[in-house]
Amino acid sequence: MMEEEIQIAKLRDKIQNSKHKKLKSFSLAELVFVLGIIAILYMLVMPNQASTVAMAKSIEAKSMLNQVHSLEKNYFFMYSKYSTSLEEIGFEQERLATEGGQANYRIEIVEASGNTFIANAVAVNDFDGDGEINIWQIDGDKVLKEVTKD
Repeated sequence: MMEEEIQIAKLRDKIQNSKHKKLKSFSLAELVFVLGIIAILYMLVMPNQASTVAMAKSIEAKSMLNQVHSLEKNYFFMYSKYSTSLEEIGFEQERLATEGGQANYRIEIVEASGNTFIANAVAVNDFDGDGEINIWQIDGDKVLKEVTKD
């Protein structure tokens, strides 16, 4: 019986000692300090990310304008003039992001004559929130330029 009582006493001591042990942890001040550093780093990185997003989305505008150029050239070879209608040349505008689709640019033919045309890709959203809407333009000579930077 004596041995069992000694073992029980040892177990009680272990349990009591484990209850009084201090756990290593961070103080509230340390956590707030680390979160503050993370917030500052995030604010430094985010403006750079906005311009990267705008550049990536502009690839869509360039691609669609190149497609319009090809379609206009085909139309010109058939009818000896350029068209002002996207439907006539066979361009199908994807559903815009503002209408529940994926496209970020609205394509429009600004002018078309017997020897040249100008088409624009106008962003439907302000990608970086600066109040400027991105506009890309292509002409009959396939000169692609950014008219308004976002």
